[in-house]
Amino acid sequence: MPLTAADQQRVDEAEADAEAAGSSKLLVRSPPDTQKLGSITVMGLIINRTIGSGIYVTPAIVLRATNSVGVSLLLWTLGAIFGICGLLVWLELGLSIPKFQPPEEGNHSIDGDGTYENVPRSGGEKNYLEYIYKDPRFQTTCMYGVIFVVLGNLTGNAIAMGQYIMQAAGVPDNEPAVRGIAVAALTGACLIHGLWRNGGIVLNNVLALIKILTLMAVIIIGFAAAGGASFGSEPVGRAVAKTNFATHSSFAGPSHDAGSYARSIVYVVYSYSGFKQPFYVLSEVSHPKKRFAKATIATMILVAVLFILANVAYLCAVPKDRILSTDLDMANIFFQDVFGNEIAPRVMSGIIALSIFGNIVVMTFTASRVKQEIAKEGILPFSLFFARSTTTPYAWLKERLWPSDGRLLEESPATALLMHWFFAVILVAATSSTSTEIAYLGLVLLYAYTLVIMVGFFVASGVLYLRATKRKEWTDNLGFKPWGGPTAAIIYSCTCAFMIVGVFITPGATSPFSYATTGVRHYIIPAVGLGTLLIGYSYYLVFAKLIPRWRKKVLIVEREPIIVRQGGRQDGEWVQILEVVEFWWAARQTKEA
Repeated sequence: MPLTAADQQRVDEAEADAEAAGSSKLLVRSPPDTQKLGSITVMGLIINRTIGSGIYVTPAIVLRATNSVGVSLLLWTLGAIFGICGLLVWLELGLSIPKFQPPEEGNHSIDGDGTYENVPRSGGEKNYLEYIYKDPRFQTTCMYGVIFVVLGNLTGNAIAMGQYIMQAAGVPDNEPAVRGIAVAALTGACLIHGLWRNGGIVLNNVLALIKILTLMAVIIIGFAAAGGASFGSEPVGRAVAKTNFATHSSFAGPSHDAGSYARSIVYVVYSYSGFKQPFYVLSEVSHPKKRFAKATIATMILVAVLFILANVAYLCAVPKDRILSTDLDMANIFFQDVFGNEIAPRVMSGIIALSIFGNIVVMTFTASRVKQEIAKEGILPFSLFFARSTTTPYAWLKERLWPSDGRLLEESPATALLMHWFFAVILVAATSSTSTEIAYLGLVLLYAYTLVIMVGFFVASGVLYLRATKRKEWTDNLGFKPWGGPTAAIIYSCTCAFMIVGVFITPGATSPFSYATTGVRHYIIPAVGLGTLLIGYSYYLVFAKLIPRWRKKVLIVEREPIIVRQGGRQDGEWVQILEVVEFWWAARQTKEA
């Protein structure tokens, strides 16, 4: 990255200070301009996380829960609105905080005396929650950090990937093999990102393209079937579409089971929750203030359109009664009915497994950065160890073979990836006493309840709090001003609040979420989700209250970001080029002192 003379001097001084003999400071570099994430990769992160098993599995579950074609499509449309509202809330915060005072050149601030600029930082909602709920110190970091370190992975999706691979192989009931594949997928994703950062990014982009093309193929096949095309079975699409979408029957006989509706909304919302992924790596994005908002909004609109069209396409080829009479997922029913053989569903199972692996790849890349940011706060055992970045083996080997004349080599948070892998495998082992089906549903619901719904509620309601208390001080200095002002935050927070409470409503006896169907009491997973808040708070009490009293010392954390103009231009965006992290335990001062 080309720098001005003043910026280069500050970088050199920070590096010399951190690398001096006896220094306990940790230097964490951001990727140079040549390694920054472009708009295509940002879009790929959302696509890869959003298009997974959900759009192939969840539509059948929602239809069984609502018993209405019209209502199920309405829920998917409302889910799209919810996802876009969530994105607008995250954009308002991500492009507005944290703020730093630009460095001085001579005796004058580059942007004028006393001005502050937003400098995008990785970590996503961790940063937003810490900014909104500042006091008491360490409380928010501990409560969020514990939840994300343990649950911030896609173990449930990895188990689903194992199920689909075994279905594709024709041996669906081999549960040990399913768990073995889950561990292998989690391990493989961590190794890819740890060994070769750019290779993981390329894989993300390729898988995102494959997912878009696959979903478009499903949509085209469904609409072609509705037009009378035959793909090997009898062409019944016209009659099916006419029956499913008839004005007198599409909304007929809807379920009145509030518990089923609440759970259906949770699963739909989970399918749209991939918008958060780029915010986890925001300091690695190129020109975030110029391009980021456009890329993310365009991607979410694209995904929303594809999801709604895919639901319509399924119902163009599969009768409603057929879906209600089986426990198969939507994709399997669709391909059985359209192609009229057992080979097509097995091929589709393999494609879904590949799609789920894309989920795991992107979440491993982004979540490891969040865990690195959590470690930088000093709240974890061996925090400096988990906060560091190291040169990837691929970059090291390439430098030995073809020296790059001093260019910065790519790095990855290898130790944070290790922590990510450890807890993901622990969750696979922890659910081994249950069936893989229950393990998948339980882990997905737990992730959705804690990291999508509960976190979403606190973030969105926090935005409303900022708008109410800081008023023009907040709204006049936003890096991104969402359409409709606080409307997105109101919709998002109210929907999250409904889901937090709604999942405690008992589903009906015939619901796909009932105890008779799942073997799990409806209140257990949300109760565990709420319990994670208590666990996080208990961790805070031990870390911030009990240990300091026992040691008679307090933890001092210093994070010094070195910010520069991107590209070395005077009109370039302010970005973080590196960060100096240091923490130590200092003697507690008495009141008299």
